[in-house]
Amino acid sequence: MFNPERPPEIIASRWLNSDSKRTLKEEKGKVVFVTVCQLECPGSQKYGLPQAMRLRRAFAEDEVAVFGLHMAFEKFAEQTPEKIEAYLQENGITIPVALDKADGEKLPETMKAYELQGTPAILLFDRQGRLRRHYLGAVDDLRIGAEVMALLIEDKDSPREMSIAIERKLGAALIDPQEHQHEHGDDCGCGHDHSHDHHDHGHDHGEPGHVHGPDCKH
Repeated sequence: MFNPERPPEIIASRWLNSDSKRTLKEEKGKVVFVTVCQLECPGSQKYGLPQAMRLRRAFAEDEVAVFGLHMAFEKFAEQTPEKIEAYLQENGITIPVALDKADGEKLPETMKAYELQGTPAILLFDRQGRLRRHYLGAVDDLRIGAEVMALLIEDKDSPREMSIAIERKLGAALIDPQEHQHEHGDDCGCGHDHSHDHHDHGHDHGEPGHVHGPDCKH
């Protein structure tokens, strides 16, 4: 069963825009923002990747790591590393981007490990390496910025009580994206239906996003 307290490593066949392999383990101590994308997804091109670049420009790299995870689960043969690399260069996307490793079946490895449902998506990890947010679809910059700042307040060895208190303050201050949707149109996300039993850990991946709070039981 997927455990956001100890999330799996990104399983990449290759990294673009990086001279070396990047790992979540090496980034512990930072807040880590991962935009999950694919070239065949208009929402990734319009919202996901540009938002990641805005975050990269807004926060210091020694405090916030910003990655891309290219997750080709449709038209896989058309989304070659060469095409992806060319797109990144043409559009000024300079963040490190992992190419999710194909397993020879329907879904790539990291997509299966995180039980991801489509693109664009966001994974947000705290300084201790815990997955604290998973959103499917476009999310407003102000909300993401507020959540990144809240996680930055926590130290890498913050007690659990501090994390719980910050989550409660965020919950009281931020409007649920389900209650205040942006009218992004049909290009906001590319979903993929696969048969996992999500009730085992209480997540409904049909919703625009969900929260992994430190006081949740999984």
